[in-house]
Parts: sequence; C-alpha cells; structure tokens
Amino acid sequence: MTDRQTKILEIVTQQKKVEVAALSELLGVSQVTIRKDLDALESMELLVREHGYAAAKNMSDIGNRLAVRYDVKQKLAQAAAELVSDGETVMIESGSSCALLASCLSETKKEVTIITNSSFIARFIRESGSGDTKVILLGGEYQKDAEVMVGPLVKTCAEAFYVDKLFMGTDGYIPGIGFTCGDMMRAEAMKSMMGSARKAIILTDSSKFQEHGVVLQSRLKDIDMIFTDDQIPEETKTTLENNGIQVKIVQ
Repeated sequence: MTDRQTKILEIVTQQKKVEVAALSELLGVSQVTIRKDLDALESMELLVREHGYAAAKNMSDIGNRLAVRYDVKQKLAQAAAELVSDGETVMIESGSSCALLASCLSETKKEVTIITNSSFIARFIRESGSGDTKVILLGGEYQKDAEVMVGPLVKTCAEAFYVDKLFMGTDGYIPGIGFTCGDMMRAEAMKSMMGSARKAIILTDSSKFQEHGVVLQSRLKDIDMIFTDDQIPEETKTTLENNGIQVKIVQ
C-alpha cells in the first residue's frame, strides 16, 4: 500500500464518507488517480466504493478495523513476523493486526503453518505469498461480521495442537489487571487458544491502551510479549515490564 492510499484510508475512516473530488483536492492529485487508489483499496476490502464517494465499512467488520491505523498495524506485523522461522507452526487469532501478520508470514516465510479461528485470515492470505503457507481453520460458531469462529468447539479443536507462539489482538486495557475484548465469545476463544501455546503475544496499536472493556481477555501474567507503537504511555510500558512482559516498540 502506498503512503497516499494509507492517507486515503485514514480520511475515509475518520469521516465515514468522502467525495472523490474532496480526496483529490486534499491530496493534490487527479480524480483519476484517486479512483485508481480507491479501486485498489476496495479490492483489499478496506473500504466501499459508491458513485462519486468512498465509504468506510461497518465498524464491526474486520475489513474496516483493518483500515484503522493501517500503517502502524503493518509495522507491528512486520516486526512480529521476525519471531517466526521457516517451517514453523503458529497460532494466530482473529485481530486485524494479526491478519496482517498472517499475510506477512505468507509473503516472507517458507512452509509456515497457521492455525487460526479466523476465516478472514484464511481468505486474506489466499492470493498472497509463495503459496506454500498451510492454514488450519479451527471449527466453531461463525460470527459473520468478524469472520471468526467462536464457541466451545474452538476449544475442542485447539486442544488437538500445541505450538510455541500464539499471536492475538486486543480491544482494550485495564491498568495493572490485563487486556479486554469487546466480545465475550471471542475472548473465550482466545483463552482456549492460549491453552495450546507456550507463549502468548499481543499485537496492538497504542490507542488500545486508552480503551477499557468489560470482558477480560487475559491477565498480565498470561502474556509474554507485546508489540506496539511508540505512543504507548511510559507508565503503562513500565507496568507491563514490571509484570514480566517484553514490550517491543516499533517506530
């Protein structure tokens, strides 16, 4: 994705619906160029094209969540991918940063196996990478907007595996307590997957440290490492490190 396309995503996400002419004026390029950029972004399912407009997707839709702070999430994914070796099997949960991680692994690693509860991830990486990435999709109840499997069957399926690393996202943070999720069933699915991994690793942009949820996803003691950006509050970073969590900052 180009810098201009990233900027278009930011504008559309903030304003929800923007005219092509307005984007052209804001970014100083022709409407033809804007339309080509919008076509590319729509093909990645990051926004919706309408006649003369670009519109943000439903906020519960993972494609729209992927568009929020896309450039930061891409950097988090690239940094986290360095932990994974060729031929390794990893678990990846259904967060938007995690989807970019899966894509990055598919593009840069050889013969990686991804175990996931996200049908979006399976579809997202279908046409990326070298083609030798294997995906194992955990079964369960299908949540349409998030394109994720949840429910007790996820736990049953996850128990068949044990891997070194689980990568997951988060929706919020409770200082000194742990991380939260906006959906109880998705939180339970993550807990089930954590039981099948030696290390639990969170990918999250720093804005999530300002959000507070009511569904506890994981306590601080359950997390081994966090990838985030340099806007994380220093007090929060210190608290995480004092609880034995490695905090990896991406610029």
